[in-house]
Amino acid sequence: MTECSQETFAFTAHFSRRVEAGFTAGRISSDGGAILLREADRKIGLLRRLEGCFVDRRHPKRIVHRVREMLAQRIFGIAMGYEDLNDHEQLRTDPLVALLSGKSDLEEDLAGKSTLNRLELVGRSERYHKIDYSAEAIDRLLVDLYLQSHPQPPEEVVLDLDATDIPLYGHQPERFFHGYYDSYCYLPLYIFAGDQLLGVRLRPSNQDASAGSLYGGEPDRGTTPYPLARSPDRAPGRFGLLPGRDHGLVRSQSSRLPLRLGAQRALVPDHSGVDGASPSSARVEWQAGPLLYRVCLPHLEQLVEGAPGGRQSRVPGKRGESALCRDLSPTEEWPAQNLYEKLYCARGDMENRIKEQLHLFADRLSTAQMASNQLRLYFSALAYTLVEALRRLALRGTDWAEAQVDTLRIKLFKIGTLVRVSVRRVFLSMSSAYPWKSLFTHVFRVLRC
Repeated sequence: MTECSQETFAFTAHFSRRVEAGFTAGRISSDGGAILLREADRKIGLLRRLEGCFVDRRHPKRIVHRVREMLAQRIFGIAMGYEDLNDHEQLRTDPLVALLSGKSDLEEDLAGKSTLNRLELVGRSERYHKIDYSAEAIDRLLVDLYLQSHPQPPEEVVLDLDATDIPLYGHQPERFFHGYYDSYCYLPLYIFAGDQLLGVRLRPSNQDASAGSLYGGEPDRGTTPYPLARSPDRAPGRFGLLPGRDHGLVRSQSSRLPLRLGAQRALVPDHSGVDGASPSSARVEWQAGPLLYRVCLPHLEQLVEGAPGGRQSRVPGKRGESALCRDLSPTEEWPAQNLYEKLYCARGDMENRIKEQLHLFADRLSTAQMASNQLRLYFSALAYTLVEALRRLALRGTDWAEAQVDTLRIKLFKIGTLVRVSVRRVFLSMSSAYPWKSLFTHVFRVLRC
């Protein structure tokens, strides 16, 4: 490409006025609003604690880009909409990104694509790869962030579990064809509690959707501040009935939802005296056609007679209490319509949370190692955790309280900003034409108080 020295560009005139443009405004960033994410991170301590999930074996005197700086650069970049490592070849010179990343010298370049690539490509020769991560530590971090966001124990914790497909277009490891999605894909498992992400696990697609969900995201009894909170699970029909967990509702037999509830009822017999089980009974409500289960502590299976078409329906009965969770509310407190509309239908909102993961580029899993792809999945999950914290802490009660991450990116983070760096301060001169100044001011005040 021919190098051009042109400084002024003349465009079509506007009535009697000439229209000219030039790159003369100085160091302007297009992501000035992302400084709010930096304040949200200070609130929850995500990046500070995430650094402890990595092991850096590089020589301390030869380090140019610290692990925490690279993690911040990658996670903030995803939140701002820069999904590929190639994007950082241009972002590395952006002083605002340097500010977000914690670089002491804002005039110094950040890590380029090759350096960030070495951060992600785990499992290679120790000579070339000296930074590793602990998946268990990151899993614990996600759960700890959730627990610490609730100073008082919630009355009920509803866990939403679901799997989704991530199509593969190369020859990544553990690549299998999935008949339902009609493509080669991965099948990651997501666990949410409301809008907050509790865990994400990358899995090949040659297994059941519920594989690995038994222990995923379950907090340790010794560390959780509310070990006896009621914890029903909501999961789609393909999850079946997971043993050893408290379940809210599980739909089976068909992907179609019932049109009418409460048409028929069956009561699981009392299991008192069976293998030392406590005297109690569990109730399940269902209707002809697709079955809608309300399941209490599925430790013991019983066959319920009289199912539609003469079938026998296998449903769990109740046997005492689990280690972490008490019994769910009695069925009498949940009329059939409320049980479906208030509890189960709320599970559909998790589809929006998975959609937000895709807006944060969770489908960019093209490396040649599963551990590296898992790390990329973590980066997208952590970027979501950061944006969700901002939304939960600072946007509650506003028009954007339920805005998805791509909306917040466009309306709140994408602000043209002139960055001025002096000896005593960094001044971000934002566009005077920004239309949501009052909301920006509100978010700032909440995060800085």
